[in-house]
Amino acid sequence: MSIVVGYVPTPAGEAAVRAATAEAALRGEDLLVVNSAREGAVVETTVAAEEDLDRVVEQAAAAGVAAKVVRGTHRDDFTDEILDLADQHDASLIVIGLRRRSTVGKFIMGSVAQRILLQADRPVLAVKPPR
Repeated sequence: MSIVVGYVPTPAGEAAVRAATAEAALRGEDLLVVNSAREGAVVETTVAAEEDLDRVVEQAAAAGVAAKVVRGTHRDDFTDEILDLADQHDASLIVIGLRRRSTVGKFIMGSVAQRILLQADRPVLAVKPPR
């Protein structure tokens, strides 16, 4: 089994990786770090640099956790990619980072985190970054 964490290079993404690494260490499971770009996007702020991903893997290794990075692309919604990978890797847990958004922002833009929470068929740990 493994733990799947959605990673973006933001405070919420960093909080998610820290929590996922801690859970993986407690459970003796591997960590699957997912970073995905939207297909066809000209500018994509969610794509992590290689240095960021290397650092995440090194931090996991320092905690005694084997981590693997999955870089992919998604068409419409990152939710499907996370849920599909959780199924493929028989994940015991999905970890996501939450960022603060206004009610109007959620209504207009939707919420990947909300869809993961509602559609996942396994436990989801939602983590907020420290203030």
